[in-house]
Amino acid sequence: MSEHGEDAPDGDGGRGPVKSAERTVRILQALAQPPYVLSVGQLQERTGYPRSSLHALLRTLVDLRWVEPPSTGTGGSGGYGIGSQALLTGTAYLDRDPALPWALAAVEAVRDETRCTTHVARLEPGGNVVYLATREAPEAHRTHSRVGRFLPAYATALGKALLAERSAAELDGLLPRGAFPALTPDTVPDRTTLDAELADVRRRGWALEQGQNLPGTVCVGVRVEYRIPATDALSCSLPADLATDAEVDRVADALARAANRLARDLRAAGVR
Repeated sequence: MSEHGEDAPDGDGGRGPVKSAERTVRILQALAQPPYVLSVGQLQERTGYPRSSLHALLRTLVDLRWVEPPSTGTGGSGGYGIGSQALLTGTAYLDRDPALPWALAAVEAVRDETRCTTHVARLEPGGNVVYLATREAPEAHRTHSRVGRFLPAYATALGKALLAERSAAELDGLLPRGAFPALTPDTVPDRTTLDAELADVRRRGWALEQGQNLPGTVCVGVRVEYRIPATDALSCSLPADLATDAEVDRVADALARAANRLARDLRAAGVR
């Protein structure tokens, strides 16, 4: 930034990120998180960027349909929201994934067998899991999909199933240092507590998460071992009041069988 408070020119001889590109991505990431509609002031608070830069970037993003202005698609709420071009690009990520058609079939089979909401997700380098597909339970009343959403791996059964396969050094690169940011009062608070949970995952072969990212919900997760280390996992979520030991065991068995079949089919098809 210059002495007048404006941005310095992009670039540093080809080294490091391009500032305007990085800021554009950070704006989109901010709008992809709840409440999904933000004013310029809220965006400035989240990003720390000068208002002049935000206004210029937002104008460009609106023109290219990556962002919708307050007057369209956001209920006149005075805020900016994600635009249709972001949906198109996100869909392209799913369309190009050779494993996803196989995973969708597995998710649907598990949902039909367990009658639980079932997910497939992937561990990202930043330590989050991104949801690739969800099939709701017949009795579910969820009003929004998790597809495309990111959650910290330490707070999900999907993530814990995948983290359990990583070495201590790999976990150091994936997890926050110190106290973990909490999604709910039950979120695993730190590395020591998580390490104990991961030891349980290794012992029994599946992960359990109870209200750590969504109160009142229990999730069971199993990794799909077609890559080394595994990057994908399947999970089922069910209401906490229905999650008896017998029900959790039943769901875990169905997930383990489906994950084994899916990994075998993907390896046989040459998907890596």
